[in-house]
Amino acid sequence: MNSRDLPLIFAASLLAAASVAHAAYPERAIRIIVPYPPGGNIDITARAIAPGLTEALGQQVVIDNRGGAGGTIGAELAAKAPPDGYTTVLGSTGTLTTAPALYPRLGYDPVRDFATTSLVSSVPLVMVIHPSVPAKNVKEFIAIAKSRPGRITMASAGSGTTNHLSGELFQSATGTKMIHIPYKGSGPALVDLMGGQVDVHFDQLSSAIGFIQSDKLRAIAVTTLKRSAQMPAIPTMNESGLPGFDASTFTGIVLPAATPRDVVMKLHAALIKVLRLKATRDSFARFGADVLESTPEEFSRFIRDDLAKWSKVVREAGIKLE
Repeated sequence: MNSRDLPLIFAASLLAAASVAHAAYPERAIRIIVPYPPGGNIDITARAIAPGLTEALGQQVVIDNRGGAGGTIGAELAAKAPPDGYTTVLGSTGTLTTAPALYPRLGYDPVRDFATTSLVSSVPLVMVIHPSVPAKNVKEFIAIAKSRPGRITMASAGSGTTNHLSGELFQSATGTKMIHIPYKGSGPALVDLMGGQVDVHFDQLSSAIGFIQSDKLRAIAVTTLKRSAQMPAIPTMNESGLPGFDASTFTGIVLPAATPRDVVMKLHAALIKVLRLKATRDSFARFGADVLESTPEEFSRFIRDDLAKWSKVVREAGIKLE
């Protein structure tokens, strides 16, 4: 054997060993980092799919809540984890598209630092107003807002939240101008909205649905491209004269960028299988979420497009957060 052939033989043996290792994936427990505390929408979503993934992959899938800094701590932890397929994160609008739009110096890049599998869910936001606001639909609300520039008050769950940015997107799309009133969460915002202290709020349907059904709030549109199965009578923004308007909260599983492609595709296949289960769809429906699924390429494209959309909203609204 020629000694010059040894490096090639060694490299080939490493590739073969890596191939065998990947083929055996997974050989131990897999964790899904949820970058928020237990109990919220993202956490509930992760716990809804974990049992099915455990069965599909033949290894325990565990939830690891790593809240803090609006979800960016957990997302950065996942981005810098070993790229072996055993650490994933349930990314969402907050961590993958709005936080990067608001904080350009994050410790991760949502496009460069993650390998995508599939989108998982979409939770619509709903535009709700106090019953004293004399608008029965979006067109009437726009007319009122334009007749009272700078006098309509818009609540949010806090500056930079999806609620806030959805309201800014609405203003940009309609040429209206409202006064933003940030709260420390949607709960206090809803209380003041029902009390008439503020006029409008863009909230997750899962949070507002009970108040809508009891007529304490009036829902005039959902922010997704299709109507919600939970409240199909509420029209979409698109149907209300704002073509293409979409401000839903999405989720999807991502891994460190250098994760081998075959490992990514094994996880993708298992995830798609779980998303197609009736049990998964029923579970999502209970908390107002719609099941999504995509190819890794479609998910990557979705992140880029959503990031561009929210970056434009942040720039045009002049939102600056420390």
